[in-house]
Amino acid sequence: GSGVTAVIVAAGSGTRMGPGVDKLFLELAGRPIVAHTWARFEAAAAVSEIVVVVRDGLQAEFQQLAAENHFRKPFRLTVGGKERQDSVWNGLQAVSPSCDIVAIQDGARPCTSDAVITATIAAARATFGDDALDDIVAALDQYGVEKHEPERERVQLAIIALSGGDKERLLRFVRDARIDYRDILAAQQLGPISGEDGK
Repeated sequence: GSGVTAVIVAAGSGTRMGPGVDKLFLELAGRPIVAHTWARFEAAAAVSEIVVVVRDGLQAEFQQLAAENHFRKPFRLTVGGKERQDSVWNGLQAVSPSCDIVAIQDGARPCTSDAVITATIAAARATFGDDALDDIVAALDQYGVEKHEPERERVQLAIIALSGGDKERLLRFVRDARIDYRDILAAQQLGPISGEDGK
C-alpha cells in the first residue's frame, strides 16, 4: 500500500487539569482543542485517512465533532486502552491494510503545521523505504522467535518507537529486549532516551 493514516490519540482522561475537566474539549478559538488537531490532519494532503482513539462512551461526541466541522476525509473511531501505549496499539489495529505509514499525534496538541506533517511523512518514507523496511523487519524478527519471549508485539512496537528509524539503534534495542523485555517497555513509557554517550 501507499496510504498514510493519522492516528490521533484522544483517549486520555486529562487528570492534570483537575476532576471533571477534559482538556481535549476545552474551547480554543471557538472549537474544542481536539477539533483543531483533527482539522490539521483533515487538511494535510499527505494523509489519506484518520483513526481517532477515544474514551469509551465518547464515540457519539466525536461523531458529532466530525459532522459539525464538516470533516470529509475517511475516519474511524476506536476505543483507547488502559495506558497511552495501549491506546496507540488499539489505533494501529484500526488502520487500513492499504496504509504503509502511520503518523501518531496526541489529540491535545493542535499546533502541528502542515509543513511538519508533510516533512515527517517524507522522512518516514525515505527511512523506511522498501529495502530498508525488509532489513528492519528481519532485525525485528530476531526478537520474538523464542517461545519464552512474552508480549512480543508490544515489545516490537516499543523497539520501533525508540529506535527512531535508526537500524543500529534498533538492533541494539533488539539485543536489550532479549536480556529483559521489561526494560524496553519501561523506556518507551518514559519517552525517547539519549544515546549511550549521553548525547
